[in-house]
Formats: sequence, C-alpha cells, structure tokens
Amino acid sequence: MLYEDDAVVVLDKPAGLPSVPIKGSDSPSALSLLSARLAPKRQRALVVHRIDRFTSGILVFAKTEPDREILVRQFLRHTPVRQYLAVLRGSLEAREGTLVHYFRREGMFQKLCTERDAEAARAELRYSVERPLRGATLVRVALATGLQNQIRTQFSAIGHPVVGDRKYHPAEASERLIARVALHAAHVQFVHPRSRENISIDCQPPADFQNLIQLLSPPARERR
Repeated sequence: MLYEDDAVVVLDKPAGLPSVPIKGSDSPSALSLLSARLAPKRQRALVVHRIDRFTSGILVFAKTEPDREILVRQFLRHTPVRQYLAVLRGSLEAREGTLVHYFRREGMFQKLCTERDAEAARAELRYSVERPLRGATLVRVALATGLQNQIRTQFSAIGHPVVGDRKYHPAEASERLIARVALHAAHVQFVHPRSRENISIDCQPPADFQNLIQLLSPPARERR
C-alpha cells in the first residue's frame, strides 16, 4: 500500500497481477487481494480505474460507493495528474511533445483510425525525455485522456513501441532484457473525495524496470 485512509487506498501493483479478476479464472487480482485484506476491518475495495495487467505501479481504489463515485467522476473528466515511465524503442527526435491520435476498439486491441470514424475515440498524451539509452529512450508520459492501452498504442503508431510490448509490436517478442511491457505508473495526483485536498503519490519502478534501464544505459564516458 502506498496510501490508505477511511476513503481511499492506493496500491503499487506488480506487473503480471490483473487489476480486477479475469473472467473464468481463479487467479488473484489486485482487487481480490485488497478485498481480502480489508474484510477483517469490514471495509470494501471498489475499483476507481485500471492499469494493464503487465504494467506496474499506481492503482487507486475507494472504500465506499460515495467516495468511488466522486473519484470516478474525476478520472472520467481526466482531472487527476497521471504520469508513467516508459522505455521506448529507438531515439526520439524531440525532447518533448504531444501526441494526438484517434482509435477505435476492436476486441482487445485499439486500432488506428481517423477523426471521421463514427467509433473514433480521441487519445492525447504529453511526453518528455528523461534519459537517452542505447537503442531506446526513457520517457515520462502524462495522460490527457485515458484509453485502454493508450500509451502503448500511440507510441507504436509513431514507430517507437514500448520495449517488450509484443501486443502492438510483435517484434518485441524477442526482447530478453525484460519479460513484460516496460511501462510503469509512477505518479498520480487527485482531489481527496472527502477533504478536497490534493493527494500526490509517487511510486518507484520495480527491480526489473530499473534493471532494464541500467542494462541499456551507455557507459559513463559516452554520456559526457
């Protein structure tokens, strides 16, 4: 747990653990594990938002329906600050920028489309380069919208897929330095549903993510 009070719980979800139970599976999820932990206190865990199964990092839950409703409205309006760290394939030309795409969902995938498509959903993010790496780039991403797989889809669309993201870039299946998509939910800021104070939470990347950065970092003499 990164934060807990009578209204809100914020978890650091490990990569590989689903946010919510998978239909037809008895495997644990962040929701089921948190629910079991809160049950002895007669408290509930209610989903506010989700992150991908193979993404690590910050995940927010509410403890009551009124608190959940307030938080969900914030996330639907995209008012919380949500930042991710991602390791992208290749070198980005610009140190920072904004990406805007339109996608429509087909099954479990987001497909690139045009604004004129009747099923189009607008996706927007801002990024800044944290560190150039060997054959890759570490970036910090701020979401302006919150579509499923948005970061993975948008960077794949510009030819810089997230390292390890075989779903949107099958060639990443050959990646051996990390066994999942190199994406980490690193920061969130939202308004507390009761106190109305700003809650700001940071979450350090796990060992596999940090190890990837270390392995891809150029020798010190090359960084001078």
